[in-house]
Amino acid sequence: MLTSRSFTSFSNWVAQVAGRPVTFGICLVVNTGTIIVTFPMVFLIQNTQNRDDAAIQAKLDELIRVSAIQNVFIGIEHLTQVALNEIRVRCEAKAKAEIAAGQAEAAASRKAAKAAEMATS
Repeated sequence: MLTSRSFTSFSNWVAQVAGRPVTFGICLVVNTGTIIVTFPMVFLIQNTQNRDDAAIQAKLDELIRVSAIQNVFIGIEHLTQVALNEIRVRCEAKAKAEIAAGQAEAAASRKAAKAAEMATS
């Protein structure tokens, strides 16, 4: 009962304070300040993200350049989404083929080892 009365009293006080013109003015100032800070922050964050992406891309390009990976992958970030999807599909197909070849090689090695064991027994 005491909690209900306290809540009612608090609610009435908030309603009276919220209905005053000065409260409206304070809320307007706070809202405007929030917008003034938030709007430039969006661009700052995007700028930082763009620089991070460019740095990561440069590092990946250098790794591709110095490794046995095909250099044709350097700069593919500038291709259209359709072209990127085609490259991704080809890479996935190559990876699946390599996995299948590895599994076939492992199976052949097991069969050869078993045959050699049987021949020497």
